[in-house]
Order: sequence, then structure tokens, then C-alpha cells
Amino acid sequence: MNNVGTVSAETVNEGPATVDKADDGRARRFLAAALGFWKGDAKKTAWLYSSAFIALLLLNVCAALAVNRWNKLFFDSLERRDYGALGLNIALILGLTAISATLAVLMIHVRMRFQLRWRTWLVDRALARWLSERRFYQMSIVGAEAANPEARISEDVRLSIELLVDFAGGVINAVVSALSFIAVLWVVGGALTIGGVSIPGYMVIACVLYCAITTAGMYLLGRPLVTRVEEKAAAEARFRYELTRVRESAEAIALIGGDGDERAKLNETFGDLARRWTRVIVQQGRMTWLSGSNMVLAPVIPLLIGAPNYLSGAMSLGSLMQAAAAFVAVQTALNWLADNALRLADWFASARRVAELDDALEELDARLRTGGGATIRIGESPDDAIHFRDLSVSQYDGRLMIEETDTTVRPGEKVLIKGFSGSGKSTLIRAIAGLWPWGSGEILIPKGAKLAFMPQRPYFPLGTLRDALLYPDAEDVPQEEIETALMRCGLEHLIPDLDKERAWSNELSGGEQQRLAFARALVNPPDVLIMDEPTSALDELSQFKLLEYMRDDLAHVTVLHVGHRPGLEHFHTREMNLARTGSGAAEAQQKDYTAAQEFAWSVMNWLKR
Repeated sequence: MNNVGTVSAETVNEGPATVDKADDGRARRFLAAALGFWKGDAKKTAWLYSSAFIALLLLNVCAALAVNRWNKLFFDSLERRDYGALGLNIALILGLTAISATLAVLMIHVRMRFQLRWRTWLVDRALARWLSERRFYQMSIVGAEAANPEARISEDVRLSIELLVDFAGGVINAVVSALSFIAVLWVVGGALTIGGVSIPGYMVIACVLYCAITTAGMYLLGRPLVTRVEEKAAAEARFRYELTRVRESAEAIALIGGDGDERAKLNETFGDLARRWTRVIVQQGRMTWLSGSNMVLAPVIPLLIGAPNYLSGAMSLGSLMQAAAAFVAVQTALNWLADNALRLADWFASARRVAELDDALEELDARLRTGGGATIRIGESPDDAIHFRDLSVSQYDGRLMIEETDTTVRPGEKVLIKGFSGSGKSTLIRAIAGLWPWGSGEILIPKGAKLAFMPQRPYFPLGTLRDALLYPDAEDVPQEEIETALMRCGLEHLIPDLDKERAWSNELSGGEQQRLAFARALVNPPDVLIMDEPTSALDELSQFKLLEYMRDDLAHVTVLHVGHRPGLEHFHTREMNLARTGSGAAEAQQKDYTAAQEFAWSVMNWLKR
């Protein structure tokens, strides 16, 4: 559909920044959806990057094992004071350094490209679902649970994918490193004899016991952290949302002097955010007692437990240092989950927020199925006319707004839609535009007809004024036609600015924006033009001129025009008046304009001259 503008609907669905603690399945649902990357069209890319990622992880562990072996060679040569071996070991470590650095660079490229490709796939999926069938608009109407879908698709998808790849790599690295270095520790550490009893692999046993104690401690201290981080993330999202609302409504707030009230609300929201951040800080501080102690003790403990064998001569200095390095590697691998508790909490929070968006879309689809699946069907007309067949329009909660209506709008007709406030005028044209599915009956549009929508406040994309004028088709239109349209609509002063990039929705006044919307229709006429109070910001003479262009220059265009200002009747061939019935809903009452309008038009033309 060719949108001359977009529906202006205030987003009011930002709820309290709370966490659904009972729904732990959302993270699992996110995983199930994200793993679809390895299926379908993207599976070759997914398998290529994941295979390269795993291969580099294994090569990095091999490099770490080589460095661990080098520790033994270096310290043994140091203990023997073997200068030749020391020189050889120095050359060896330089080679190992070059190999490790190369592997690290390759790992950065593969890991980050893997994350980007996976994120691209998931963003495409989320955007396709959110933007299909006008769901992005309908979610703003029903007040869906998933507030800030833009933040979920951009920030939360990014975090959830980046952290997931990091976690997958961390787990693989931890498992492979643990198994590899346990073998080294078992062989190099040897056995410890106490009271005539030999304990084989005693350093492995000591390492496992030490890791079990630290991991249990980190789990107990960090268990509440997931909830705390999720609460903080929800509060961050709400604060960003409220700041965005203030920026978007800056003029209205300034005009009515609401800056003090907005500041108070923002301070209150940020105060709640600060309290939630403080809970995260307190919880992380408790975990730091253990993690900080572990950083100091982990390198010392293997030296202490290996000292008896070294002092007895059963272990060389090189073997002791190799065993100590292997002990630290095993301890790091086994404690990986505990060390990454905060990042794991971040991942849970982001994954659940992405899954909440899916849940909200499912809930929206369920609401559309309410009432036996009855919705307004947009179909293909059997001729060149627009047909309303048994059309009823409801609120999303099922409350009837417009009762069954049957009418036909012939090609080129100009229909003025009038009615009392709240009768459903704007909702009716949104239903015609395919934005409002709630109700029943059919709206049949001619096959291949190009529809354009002209709301009270037109939409302007980022870019040049020419882009805004030709939006959304961006077709090549001769410069003369563009300049003529702008001059006829009273915008000749903007011709020098056609190729300048500005925030035109802020630069132009309300009247200029509405004039530009009419210029759009003149340079790229649609087959059906749907208008919702498109002249509300214009004076009567300007309104007269623009509607005269609509009547004469767009004579072949079918127009459905919601308006209430006096004088609009003279530019239309028919009126559809939404009048309240005994049931409280409205019904469409038709009235054809007579030859009296022809006389009024001639009088108005004479007055205009």
C-alpha cells in the first residue's frame, strides 16, 4: 500500500518495569527459536561459522597445552642453569606467542562475524513478524505486554546472541581445557604418600574439591542475581522509553509548560532504576568477596600442595610450575560458570525480553481470533468499485462501534465521512486501509489498486525533502512536475531545499506538512486516497485550493475523506454520516449531494478570484 502518511497513534502501552518471575520457560523458548539459524536458508552459513568457531577453540586449547609444556622445559633448564636450553626455550616461547596471537586474531574475526550473522538472521525474523500484517500498529492499540519492541529487537537481540556465542565458546573451552589439563595434572602431579598410603592424582582431587567449594559459594551468593539484573534491565527500558516520549513531544510539553512535571516523572523513574541498580551492586559485591579471594588463592594453592613432592625430590621445579599452571587452568575451567554469573544473568534478562515480544505477538494473534475468528476481511473487488459488505467495526475488546454497513463507492467518487466524536470515523478508514482488523464483514478493493493514506499529521522519512515528497515510491519524477506541485500547494519557498537533508517533521509547520502531503498526491496520484482530517492545520482559503486540486486534478481518484470543518461538502459527491443507533453503535447513513453544490462551487470560485 502506498502510504501518503502514517496513522498517528500515541503509544500508551509502556507498563511498569516488572519481571514475570514465574515464566522461566521464556529463555528456553528463545533458545528454541534462535537455534532455527541452523535450519532453512541460513544453515550453510550457520554450520560454516560454528565449525570454524569450534575448530579455533580446540586449536587455542592445543596452544595453551604447548605453553604449559614450555613451563616445565623453561624452569627445568633454569634449575639446571643450562644457558643453551634457556636460549632455545626463549625462541620457542616467541614462536608459541606468534601462533597464539594469530589464533586470537582469527578467533576475534570468526566469533564476531558469527555473532553478527546470527543476530542478522534473528533480527530479520523478528522484524518480519513484527511488521507483517500491521502488527506493529495493532500492538500499540491493544497495549501488548512487550513494551518497547524496538529496544527488544535492537538491544536485547544483540545482547542475547553475543552472550550466547560467548557462553557456548566458554563452555566448550572449559570442558576441553578441564579434560586436557586434568590429564596433565594427573601425570605431572604424581602421587602423594602420607603415612605410607599413596594417593594417586592427589592434585586433581584437591583441584576438584577446591572448585566445588568455590562454585557452591558463587552459586549461593549469585542465585538472586538473575532476577536483580532482569529487574534492572526492565527499568532501563522504561527510562529510555520515557526520555524518548519527552523528545518526541518536546514542542507540546514546552507550550503547555509541562517540563516540571516531566522532570518529576523522569526523576521518579530514574530513582526506581537507581534502586534496582543498587540491588545488583549489593549482590555483585557479595560475590566479589569470594571471587576476589579466589584470584589470590588459586595460583598459590597448587604450589603449597605440590611443595612436599618438590622438597622430597620427587618433582622437579619445572614439573611443579607445570602442575601449578595446569591446576590454575583446571580451576578456571571448572569455575567458569560461577565466574560468569553476572553475564549469565544479563543473557537471561535479554533472552526473556526477546521471548516476551514473541509472546505478545502470539497474544495479539489470539485476540484477533477472539469471537470465533471473525475479523474484517480485505478482499478483491469484482469490479472497479470499493464495496462494503456487512461491515461492522469493533474495538479490540469486542465493543461494537459501527453496525453492519453495506455500500459501494464508485470509481472517482469523493465521499465525505462525517459523524459525532467517537463514532468511529477514523477507525473506519483505518479498517479500509487494512490497519484495523477488529470487526466483521468485508471490504473489497479493486485488484491492483494503489492506495494512499493522508493522515492529519503526515509521516516524513529521514533524508532529503525530495525523498519526503516522493515517499514511499521514490520514483523518478521530473523536476518541473515537482516544482509545479510545490508551487500550487504554496510551498515554492521550499524548492531550493529539495536536496537538503533535515529532520523535516520538525522543520516544517503543521500546515506546511499538510500541504506537502497534498503535493505528494499530485506528483504520484493513487487510485484510492484515504484522508483523515488532512486540512485541520490550514486556513479556509488554503483548504479550498487544495481540495479543489483533489476534486479537479485527481478526478479519477476515489477519495474517502474524514472531516468535520464547514465547506467540505462542496468538494465531494456523497456523504456518509455515522449516526448513533439505539444499541449505542453507529450506522452509516448515505446522502448524495445535489446540484446545489454545483452552484456553491461556482460561488466559492468567484469569491476566491
